[in-house]
Amino acid sequence: MTKHCQLPAKKTGAEYFRLMPAKRLFALGVGHTRRRGMAPGSKSEELAEVTEVTLTTLNELEWRILIALKREFEADEIQPNIWAPRAAEAEVPLETFYEVAEDLDRRKIIGRFSTFLEHVKPLKDGERVTRFNALFHWAVPPGREIETGREVGRHHIMTHAYWREGGAEFRNVNIMGVAHGTDKALVLAHKAAIDEHLKAVGIPVSYTNVFWGGRSEIKPSEISPIAYRQWCQQMGVDPELMRE
Repeated sequence: MTKHCQLPAKKTGAEYFRLMPAKRLFALGVGHTRRRGMAPGSKSEELAEVTEVTLTTLNELEWRILIALKREFEADEIQPNIWAPRAAEAEVPLETFYEVAEDLDRRKIIGRFSTFLEHVKPLKDGERVTRFNALFHWAVPPGREIETGREVGRHHIMTHAYWREGGAEFRNVNIMGVAHGTDKALVLAHKAAIDEHLKAVGIPVSYTNVFWGGRSEIKPSEISPIAYRQWCQQMGVDPELMRE
């Protein structure tokens, strides 16, 4: 990761960068909910689940199948057997595609299935799903990160939250979470409700802030070493040198 960051830093003239890997993820087990019209402070009776962040190594075959498996569907791809073309795309027999996909599912590697979030993109009728993409930040005492993450993550407005060390550059924030909405004031009202909840349960917050993003998206290619090798070649860099 350090070598990767050094490359765009050199190309853009950046003087400094900071790696902030997630240490824990916090999310409700029920998955995504309909958030439009949700009242600030709406939360689950249960604390958010804690997910350990671990590294998993996949072979070339598993990567090919995972990439084909997670690619979003176009309308004309919806047919009685939706996976046969994906198996062909991965250059494997259909049974092999099924076997590897089921193994990836058992290992909890698939994660968000065929996810493509582009929250500022309008629908066909012109309506926008959301306009404001907020990243909430909190700085809490060391040792209380997991407790805080579970309290933040139980709020229905949060798509997810995580423990990530921001360091002095970000006022030592260590809990972050993502929320979206079409009304900025309402998004801030949700943030205020979470702040009040943390205070009510006795969690001290030394600093908090909101970062606003205009575009938020997740594409499966972002985790693909195949796509990364192609990107390195476009940048004029030997992909193998980035692994050393």
